[in-house]
Amino acid sequence: MIKPIELVIFDCDGVLVDTERIALRVQIALGTELGWPLTPEDVVDRFIGRSKESICEQIAQRLGEETAAFWWEQLLRRHRDAVDAGLEAVDGLPEALEEIDLPVCVASSGSHDKMRHTLGVTGLHERFAGRIFSASEVARGKPAPDLFLHAARRMGVDPAACVVVEDSRPGVQAARAAGMRAFGYAGGLTPSGRLVGPGTVVFDDMRELPGLITGQRRPAPAGAPAGGV
Repeated sequence: MIKPIELVIFDCDGVLVDTERIALRVQIALGTELGWPLTPEDVVDRFIGRSKESICEQIAQRLGEETAAFWWEQLLRRHRDAVDAGLEAVDGLPEALEEIDLPVCVASSGSHDKMRHTLGVTGLHERFAGRIFSASEVARGKPAPDLFLHAARRMGVDPAACVVVEDSRPGVQAARAAGMRAFGYAGGLTPSGRLVGPGTVVFDDMRELPGLITGQRRPAPAGAPAGGV
């Protein structure tokens, strides 16, 4: 039997705040400058939704650890400057949050410092204060389930009663691995085809989210499948 939803877990970058397009531009520029030309598809496939450790490991394998450290330092600086220049919440997100009547939290590959900054600039930090979790708190980042399981444990909710809102392939994979239902937001950089899978509903307008959650909260008809695609 499918458990009723008790908690909505949001990723941060690309789901709450429109930072992924900033990261894409900066990563491509750094790759060009430092000797690893990257296409937008390369950045989405290799970096979007992944932890600092995963990103730096890939860069170090290609260009060496010293370059990886410099790359990460430059990424943080340039990303911060771009955020300060005018970051906004994801289109439709504020309206969606107003309609969601369940407990919510954030679980992101980003650091707490980064989330304090991006959520603060967009006026969202207070809404989630005390319920923000980072991959820095667990042993393995996405696509491993550790972060989402950690968030559920800290919030006191059974993983089977959680839904995750994600915009990256590692993110939806992590949700599935944690035994949670997933909503894959395809209104950003990741194509919808990379988000589909068992127990996952893919959508492209954040304003649709409250209705989708309500639909998941209704009892499934007898014989209905456990998840959508």
